[in-house]
Parts: sequence; structure tokens; C-alpha cells
Amino acid sequence: MSATRWTRFAALGDSITEGWCDPVLTDLDGNPTDPWFGWADRLALLIDAHQRAPRTFSRRLEFANLAVRGRRIRHVVEDQIPAAIAMRADLVSVMVGGNDLMSLRVDPDELASRLEGGIATLRATGADVLLATGFDPGMTPFRFLRTFRGRAATFSANLSSIAHRHGCIPLDLWGIGDMRHLDFWSADRLHPSTRGHLVITRAAAHALGIPGSPDPGEPPAVPALPTPVWLREHVLPWVGRRLRGVSSGDDRGPKFPEPREVGTIGAPLLRDGDRSPVSH
Repeated sequence: MSATRWTRFAALGDSITEGWCDPVLTDLDGNPTDPWFGWADRLALLIDAHQRAPRTFSRRLEFANLAVRGRRIRHVVEDQIPAAIAMRADLVSVMVGGNDLMSLRVDPDELASRLEGGIATLRATGADVLLATGFDPGMTPFRFLRTFRGRAATFSANLSSIAHRHGCIPLDLWGIGDMRHLDFWSADRLHPSTRGHLVITRAAAHALGIPGSPDPGEPPAVPALPTPVWLREHVLPWVGRRLRGVSSGDDRGPKFPEPREVGTIGAPLLRDGDRSPVSH
């Protein structure tokens, strides 16, 4: 895949692709806050740098991140895929399904079938599709998620088959062994930390045939919260939202809804109305 020249990359999915828990900034108390960076933004930088390295391809990669926290497969199929097609993306990443799999009653085969229709539509445009499997819930430090391991395995096996049938580029998240370590998860024990996002970036770059590393060094590990604090700050609000049928992404839109040139490091992190790039 390294010989491919992509001009427009659209990243689709939920909170992980949005970049949640990979902070660009921290507040005055050192706590992470919006805006988020994330594996897809980092991957866009790598692709752009790699494609222009020989100085024979001067066009900068354009990047749109359409992912929004809390989104499900139906949102990707009904909203994000049509948007990616409308902007004529020639590389599209799809990483979604975690929120669906945590529903009380769910058929992982039906979920995969619903997503396959959208994947087929994308591939029909000629776009390359980077299709990610799910994480192995057995690797997460949030023990409750391990109860969903069976349905997650079925869903991920389906996605591998879908990638093969439609000529997608598979991104095997299930097999990333590093995610077994607590350091690769954020304080909420549900989303990857910056270290985790870097691991995903490397895996995605490898799948695309892009050499190099997304960062020159490893960020510090996120300190683990005492269990009572973790329950109060993360688990109880999460359970409350699930019971009420609401999402932290309700009434939110994507951070980069329109393609923008990647530019130099930090440029993809400009928020609407900003005049200068934020630093990581």
C-alpha cells in the first residue's frame, strides 16, 4: 500500500477515533481537556509526511475527522459514510461498534451485516477503506467490559471477513498485545491513553505500509485513580447515561467536519476560529 498517493483522508467512528483521552491541552489542575488529538489525527500527519518525503508529491493530504463520542454503527452508516463519500475521500478509516456491543440485547452478526452495507457503498466509490476490528475486552482494566468478550469476538471475526470480501485494509486491534498493560489505558479505564493512541497509530500505519513512528518518544503514563474516585468520576456517570439512554456526544458534531490540509505538526488541531496551532 505504500505506493498509494492519497489526497483526502476521512476518519469515521466514535470516541476513540475522535481522540478522547489523548489530550492536546490540560487545564490549570493538569487534567486533560478538549480538544483531543487521537490516533487518526496522528496517522494523518504520518501519511502526509511519508507521501511528501521524496519531494516528488507536493500536494498536502487533506483530513476530516467525522468521529463523535458515543456514536454507533447506524450513525456511521447513515451519516458519516455519506459525508465521506460527498467529500470524495480516497482513504477512509472505520472504527466503530463498541457502544453497540455494550447494549443490553444485541446481535453481533446483525451489527456486522449493517456495517457491511456501508462498507460496500464506500468501496464502490473506489476509496481505500481501513477497517478496524474491535479491541479484546479481556485486555481492558474495566473488568465489567470483559463480560462482553464473546459478542466482541464474534463481531470482530465478522469484520475480518468483511474486510476480505470487500478488499479493505484490515486493522487488527484485537491482536494488539500492548493494550494488556494498564499504562495504555486512560484514567477512565475505558478509552486508550495517549500511549494507547500511539500504539493504534503504529498499527494503522503498518497496515497502510507507512513507515516511521508517530512521535519521537513515549508520553508519561496516566496515574491510576483510586477505585472510589474512579467509581465516582467515571463509572457512575457512565452507568447513569446508559440507563437514561443518553450519550456524552449528544448535540455534538465532528471536530473536523470538512477536509483541511494537514500542514505541519499541530495544524490539524486548530479549532474553528483559532488563529494559531495548539501544541501537544
